[in-house]
Amino acid sequence: MQHFRFPFRAMACENTIELFAPTFEYAESVANIAIDEVRRIEQKYSRYREDSVLTGINQASRHATSAAWTEIDAETSQLLDFADSCFQQSSGLFDITTGVLRRVWDFKSGQLPSQQAIEELLPLVGWRHVKRRLNAIQLTRSGMEIDFGGFGKEYAADRAAAVLLASGVAHGFVDLGGDVVVTGPQFSGAPWTLGIRHPRQPGTVLATVEIASGAVATSGDYERFMEIDGVRYCHILDPRSGQPTIGLQSVTVFAPSCLVAGAITTIAMLKGSHGGGWLATVLTDGLRGLVVDQLGRVCRY
Repeated sequence: MQHFRFPFRAMACENTIELFAPTFEYAESVANIAIDEVRRIEQKYSRYREDSVLTGINQASRHATSAAWTEIDAETSQLLDFADSCFQQSSGLFDITTGVLRRVWDFKSGQLPSQQAIEELLPLVGWRHVKRRLNAIQLTRSGMEIDFGGFGKEYAADRAAAVLLASGVAHGFVDLGGDVVVTGPQFSGAPWTLGIRHPRQPGTVLATVEIASGAVATSGDYERFMEIDGVRYCHILDPRSGQPTIGLQSVTVFAPSCLVAGAITTIAMLKGSHGGGWLATVLTDGLRGLVVDQLGRVCRY
């Protein structure tokens, strides 16, 4: 068996598939199938594509009436079920309708939106305003949007790893911008060694972990942010206030699936300074976590 590495770009980040296989031709073939699956999900759910499922749903909301239902397939319905579960378990903090706030939060501009601009959009935020029936969804307020940015990449990582496993790859992993799913240990039986990014020192590893199976996901205030007058404003927005969450620098979770790990990290970030305590209550059944608080202190759970 030989070790192969296949870098690629998708979902606005740099990604890698590493695996052991008997030949390069075989490794390249299965890696390309997994990469195609990542790109399928990106095309299907990207908010930037006019032909995506989410764009269709969001466009229908611009003329929301009692008849403005959008038909959806089983995969989309299952992801909406997951979003609903996250909303319930987070007491409303994990809300996929907050994407509408991007209209005023431009983290490349270096300028804060006015409080009035935020408040004008808050009536469009709220999963409770979404109606669903079998294979259909309705955004009941004109101008509402849903966004899978909170778990789309993690779902794609899980799906890509599933494709590798179905192709017989028992020794490899998928890394989508730091969200990792491992199909199995290295061919020697040794675990893979992964680095967790330091939230304040680009290019520096905060900690290394060994993992032979399962998934790792990280959320932090360093992915998309701006600093103004010494205050950091990150892209993770509280649906109640429309303001960026504060209190933690990053959260990393190890779980059986990347989808679950990513949701837990995002909820912990949204809980701010209480995120670590909340994390300690949910990390059961072998789940593990690592939190960097606002002062840069590292806590392991």
